[in-house]
Amino acid sequence: MGLYIQGLTMGLAYIAPIGMQNLFVINSALTRTRRNALITALIVICFDMALSLSCFFGIGALMQTHPWLENIVLGLGGLVVIRIGLGLVLPSRKAGKSDGTGAHGTGANTMTGAGAHGTAATATGTAAFGSSAAAATAQVPDKHLGARGLLNTIGTACAVTWFNPQAIIDGTLMLGAFAATLNAQQTAPFITGVETASMLWFFGVTLLVNAFAHKFSPKIIDVLNRVCGGVITLYGVKLLVDFAIAVF
Repeated sequence: MGLYIQGLTMGLAYIAPIGMQNLFVINSALTRTRRNALITALIVICFDMALSLSCFFGIGALMQTHPWLENIVLGLGGLVVIRIGLGLVLPSRKAGKSDGTGAHGTGANTMTGAGAHGTAATATGTAAFGSSAAAATAQVPDKHLGARGLLNTIGTACAVTWFNPQAIIDGTLMLGAFAATLNAQQTAPFITGVETASMLWFFGVTLLVNAFAHKFSPKIIDVLNRVCGGVITLYGVKLLVDFAIAVF
């Protein structure tokens, strides 16, 4: 039980500072129905669990051994993250209306040619933040995500989780250091605690923010979206600066 609690607290300390994931979940909780916001949180949790497991077993060491791999993630991640941020700062409201998908429609608000686990998923995924921003102007959010909205959410969750190589390396140093001190029997309760922290955090944040979302007017939500978009864009710029420093 002690190792489980240790993993739980370590997991919370590991998840809380990952800004892009939290901004995405908060944005979804503000602009979507509780059902759709919880679906978004679940998708983010799946990617976050995969990331924490990868860090626990040392994927960051792979990036440190092969700098070219880190550079690819930096460059590609910077471009995609900036696109996500700009989708919030400058949402395409017409796209949501013209393609028949409502508040979560994406239309022209997608970007092709980028992805972490396949170009198609992330190409559609870069518009999910933008579609949520457009939803801020709607009085009633869509009750169902739909196939395209689900793909958008999956792609964006993948991008905000995996397109930050420094977070992967830091996670490896944090979780991997504990992995080195545990034997085979101790590993299971510890990593279970880490994964439990992911579920508690993202579901908790979603339910808390969504419970008070009705107190915000669409105009205020739109301002919050733009602020989130500005922060996300700065994350992307930082990734590109790190890429330029590493390459040149």
